[in-house]
Amino acid sequence: MNPIRNGVPAAKTVRCAIYTRKSTEEGLEQEFNSLDAQRETAQAYIASQQLQGWFALPERYDDGGFSGGNLDRPALKRLLDDITAGTIDAVLVYKLDRLSRSLLDFARIMEIFEKYHVSFVCLTQQFNSATSVGRLVLNMLLSFAQFERELIAERTRDKIAAARRKGKWVGGMPLLGYDIDPRGSKLRVNEVEADRVRAIFALYLQYQALVPVIRELDRRGWRTKRWRTRKGHCRGGRAFTRNTLRQLLTNVTYLGHLRYRQEVHAGEHRALVDPATWQQVQALLREKRHHRPVPSPGGALLQRLLRCGTCGCAMTSSHSTKGTRRYRYYVCRQAQKHGWQTCPAPSLPAGAIEDLVVQQIQPLAPADAAEAFLAVWHALPLAEQARVLQRLVERIDYQAAQQTVSIAFRADSVAALAEEWARLAQETQP
Repeated sequence: MNPIRNGVPAAKTVRCAIYTRKSTEEGLEQEFNSLDAQRETAQAYIASQQLQGWFALPERYDDGGFSGGNLDRPALKRLLDDITAGTIDAVLVYKLDRLSRSLLDFARIMEIFEKYHVSFVCLTQQFNSATSVGRLVLNMLLSFAQFERELIAERTRDKIAAARRKGKWVGGMPLLGYDIDPRGSKLRVNEVEADRVRAIFALYLQYQALVPVIRELDRRGWRTKRWRTRKGHCRGGRAFTRNTLRQLLTNVTYLGHLRYRQEVHAGEHRALVDPATWQQVQALLREKRHHRPVPSPGGALLQRLLRCGTCGCAMTSSHSTKGTRRYRYYVCRQAQKHGWQTCPAPSLPAGAIEDLVVQQIQPLAPADAAEAFLAVWHALPLAEQARVLQRLVERIDYQAAQQTVSIAFRADSVAALAEEWARLAQETQP
């Protein structure tokens, strides 16, 4: 019950949170910016409701430079956390699209508001969300806000496509060999890095393989492009891997072109690699890719379970083909990505290592369960064997080193493994 003041019941205290948002960071450095203007308007409205017990909370919920098309906004997350904590009674926004431009996201936010009995006030678009007509108006306004956001996205995509077709750089991560011209969205050649790019193409023609080139780049201390974002964060500057090296060697930007989706257009920037060298590298990459061993399809028994005993990195399954025969094996992912000098562990034959695991699990099972299980084990497809074996070895500690695998069972897991084995034996019965 509200207290009595001068013979009149006092209004209930309403704790008001003001949420402000601006899509871009432009102008936020000014002494009085858009966020301040939105907050000042809300404070004036709260002052007019003082007799109703309204007062503004000192906490600021400002999202400067964040889109309203999603909920990934730090101030909005803090606002919702405070609502669930019960410290807010009402939320004020300047316009409806300041809170959200997505109909689905807005419905989720309103669901939270209703759950914790929080009022929602829009200062420039008057409506009452407590009535059916008010909810209809609210949904109509939000639909137009979402429509406007989608139109802006379409115009942006069309603008990028038109600029790319004219050969203009429209943003993105800088490339090794180029810098972004501060006077406009253009690529300017970085002569020091450009020499490195040409040397990398020459190294690949010399070694005719990615891993030896990666080894040589590591020896020289060469790294990927390093740059600083507008917010001051450093990006790039990492050691080359097979993927990053392949991306560099196949990037048409170094040929003086720009790619937009499946289209390639002549660019305004200067090429770093001559067409003859480019064509030789692409032909060699296609040839190597055709003969390169590819990862085995689903069905490797120890996929995501086996770890390298030398470096501790996960081992992945691969295979190679000679004539009509197919050879499966496990290889260290670290060595596969960064070269064999990073991990001396050799590839492991898949058949031998998988049989060894099955043999070491078998003695732990009850005799009748093991007999029933092994009766159908070899008839199972490889993919089904992998599913069953992964369930059996999830409690096993094991490592791979050289050409052998050592498996250690924890004492408390033997009984559980025996029960699991017996149950799987029933499931695998024909």
